[in-house]
Amino acid sequence: MTEDLVTGLLHPSRIVLDGRAVDKADAVGQAGAMMLAAGAVDQAYVDSMLEREESVSTYMGEGVAIPHGTNAAKGGVAADVLTVVRYPAGVDWGNGRAEIVIGIAATGEGHLPVLAALAHVLMDPDRAAALRGATTVDQVLELLTASEEDQD
Repeated sequence: MTEDLVTGLLHPSRIVLDGRAVDKADAVGQAGAMMLAAGAVDQAYVDSMLEREESVSTYMGEGVAIPHGTNAAKGGVAADVLTVVRYPAGVDWGNGRAEIVIGIAATGEGHLPVLAALAHVLMDPDRAAALRGATTVDQVLELLTASEEDQD
């Protein structure tokens, strides 16, 4: 199942529940810093995350943004990784207010099934609302990794 992809990439140490950012560039930088700290990407990849955001918004709706680097920076990805920061006060993303920012980096085309798995989760308004309101790391993990059957 695609949820298994998320499970393997999202470590509890890369989930922050009380983030604060002055703007979307700050939020993207925070996601990138966690990826750097995990040893999953280099600084050029983080820079490309900001570059992508300048050309096309990664705001997905339902209070969620999924920043990721450009194709040109794929060489800077050493390992597939996800980060999650919950911003209780929200971050102005230009075309919406993000309360959840999910950073993603993947080698090759590995990001496509991960993005599809995340989109599947976030297309359910109830799950997206629960994610925005999550107060524990375990809740975030459960919401991002549970299958539809688990949610019924």
